Amino acid sequence: MATSSSSSSLAASSIMIISLSLLLLLTISSAQLSSTFYDTSCPNALSTIKSVVSDAVAKESRMGASLLRLHFHDCFVNGCDGSVLLDDTANFTGEKNANPNKNSLRGFDVIDSIKSKVEAICAQTVSCADILAVAARDSVVSLGGPSWTVKLGRRDATTASFSTANSDLPNPASDLSTLITAFSNKGLSTNDLVALSGAHTIGQARCATFRTRIYNETNIDSSYATSLQANCPSVGGDGNLSDLDLQTPAAFDNNYYVNLASKKGLLHSDQQLFNGGSTDSQVTSYTNNAGQFSSDFAAAMVKMGDIGPLTGTQGQIRLNCKNVNSS
Repeated sequence: MATSSSSSSLAASSIMIISLSLLLLLTISSAQLSSTFYDTSCPNALSTIKSVVSDAVAKESRMGASLLRLHFHDCFVNGCDGSVLLDDTANFTGEKNANPNKNSLRGFDVIDSIKSKVEAICAQTVSCADILAVAARDSVVSLGGPSWTVKLGRRDATTASFSTANSDLPNPASDLSTLITAFSNKGLSTNDLVALSGAHTIGQARCATFRTRIYNETNIDSSYATSLQANCPSVGGDGNLSDLDLQTPAAFDNNYYVNLASKKGLLHSDQQLFNGGSTDSQVTSYTNNAGQFSSDFAAAMVKMGDIGPLTGTQGQIRLNCKNVNSS
């Protein structure tokens, strides 16, 4: 019988092997992506996507956050494969109605509009997964945030996973250790976690996701909690919205971190990044250096976009982002 120490060593070795295998798979797949993938096959693809995104965000600034979130919620469930966009079928239950997504994800109509316009100029060439990646970048830029070079060439999944969406997407009630593990499982570091969380400098959250925090937690500014309670009663009003960044909710800046340093994070998971733990110093750095945040966020977005893409002959290029192509 193995001793406890040898069992621990074996478990640690197994975890390391799994992590290295995951990293190798991600490296192989992402190496097949290229920023010039559509230069010949669909040279106007990126400008077409940018035009639709710019118009949508100009009409409603919140849409920028919604499109960015769609890409994140896609990549965290079996990789950046467009699966989040699929409707339920007789063969699988999709991700749209999983707990982290139901009554929460939005912007599907904008993606459909982009797909329609891209199909009109380049039939069955540009994947829905790539559209999500580019739209996320263009959304951030349209709200004053940094740009980055999006690697392209992802293909679309032919199935989706309701169960994986429920298990792998970070929960707004998560503690720091849970968040770190969730990101690590996707090949993302703790630094990536803190940088990508800065996406909450734009957008809004539903009362149901932060009610417990504003009524029961102590690591929250009391006046801030009181102001939120006016729009989020202790019972009812689950869908009432509050800005994730109370200062500049329609501008992509570093005020999210300034809020955390003042105990004004809206979600429990937000405030966990500045709560006496290992990530406090990075939050402090971003409050003092907006340029560093922008640079780190852009780099982390590229890294996130490399999670498990389908390439080559894998998957398909969907004609309609909601449905798998009929055979």
